[in-house]
Amino acid sequence: MTILAVLVLYTSFLAIGWYAAKRTRGGTAADLVLAGRAMPLWLATLTMTATWVDGGYLLGTTEAVYKSSLALGIQGGLFFGLSLVLGGLFFAAPMRRAEYTTLIDPFEARFGAGWASVLALPATLGEVLWSAELLVAIGSTFGVVLGLDLRTSVLLCAAVVTVYTMAGGLWAVAYTDAFQLLLVVIGLVAALPYALGAVGGLNASWLAYHAARPDRGGLLPPFTANATFWTVPAITAWWDVSFMLLLGGIPWNCYFQRVLACRNPSAARWHSFLAGALTILLTAPPLLMGTAAFNFAWPADALLRLRAQPAHALPLLLQNTTPPFVELLGLAAIIGAVTSSYSASILSASAMFAWNVCQRLLRPSLPQRATKLITRSAIVGLSALAVILALEVQSVQALWFFTSDLVFVLLFPQLVCALFDRRANRTGSMAAFAVSLSLRLGGGEPLFHLPPLIPYPEMLVTIFRGEAANWYDAETGGMLFPFRTVAALAGLFILPVVSRLTERPAPTPRRLSRSAQALARD
Repeated sequence: MTILAVLVLYTSFLAIGWYAAKRTRGGTAADLVLAGRAMPLWLATLTMTATWVDGGYLLGTTEAVYKSSLALGIQGGLFFGLSLVLGGLFFAAPMRRAEYTTLIDPFEARFGAGWASVLALPATLGEVLWSAELLVAIGSTFGVVLGLDLRTSVLLCAAVVTVYTMAGGLWAVAYTDAFQLLLVVIGLVAALPYALGAVGGLNASWLAYHAARPDRGGLLPPFTANATFWTVPAITAWWDVSFMLLLGGIPWNCYFQRVLACRNPSAARWHSFLAGALTILLTAPPLLMGTAAFNFAWPADALLRLRAQPAHALPLLLQNTTPPFVELLGLAAIIGAVTSSYSASILSASAMFAWNVCQRLLRPSLPQRATKLITRSAIVGLSALAVILALEVQSVQALWFFTSDLVFVLLFPQLVCALFDRRANRTGSMAAFAVSLSLRLGGGEPLFHLPPLIPYPEMLVTIFRGEAANWYDAETGGMLFPFRTVAALAGLFILPVVSRLTERPAPTPRRLSRSAQALARD
């Protein structure tokens, strides 16, 4: 019965996407990837919220609260939401006013098409790895709730989403996103009372969590270290990751795709504010689910599964505390969260490949029909790549986190200078890219068994003559020193400095929208 309901749900996604696809038939490539720049404010807000509230958002928040602390649980939703607000304050209106097509366009306008294509690599890779991580999330959830194997679950989700994304582009993605976000809200609202009721209610769950973890019950880390959980390195690492989420959440094409699809700069700004508020608000249900999972008296078999894989806390909680129909609604919420974000990331990566690499760099005279065909082909190809990664790579989530790390370190300084520094040039961009990448990789990466090459903690002790502390994670060996933020700030400083040292008279950067309009008239 549950499997039949899931099939009906996926069929509804296809039906909505197919209906929305009518709006792109006969249109240009811009209509396919930007919805003709005619997306209403309400729809842009819902599709952006649905994109950010993904499966990792729901499963990861519950998992972090269950096994660690409230501060680690709220971190992703809070700072990703604030990144949208920050994007609305400073980036949305200038990008929409310039009528760019992708995130990479301001890089091309300022630094040239060749170097912009290099900067597109971490942006595209981040989207693909995010897609793979989402497929793993849905696969593991189906394994817990339905007993389906990972391969079947991943292929089913990828096939459905690829079909409607390829057919209808951003219109199809946006309308299915709105429906999927509704599923997320309904599923969480329906399941939360049962989960909290199983542990004595909201107040009892909250108080029990604080009593059992008095040093971990705050929504933010304490300002002073203690001898148990929140040491100085742990607090510093929390803020380092928080800045990565806050600033690194901006230079993603899936965000700017919605910005650029809005009808005008004002709508682009307001959609960012509203989506940011909704993203932060929707952190509350999985946060409370995490406290319920921590306090719940788990059956022995479920406890063994949970200890082996804490990421299954939310689906196991649904399975053990809710009646079958409500469990199905909770499953629908997870499915909706995953599919909405997967469609957005695949379309976003395909748009950058088709527009910035094929159209702008390799063949500027490419006809609109060929550009649309390349975009649709890229959707299929990149989706297939995400499936392969989800099935074959064991640490997709870690890969995505590392790529998100690089997006923050490498692309945020580039975006700031490309948009707001008229004297920024390609030499400065390349210098900043090289220094930021070196400083980031110098901090080591446990994922690739790369030890730290730059002794940041030892340098800190030497410079400030402070006491030595354990700045290395005992579990992963990763560095807790805020080297990500240091690397990003270094790029933000070096790019304008080197640009001014190497500048020479140059024409004002051209607006890409003119060429886009000319191509649209072909």
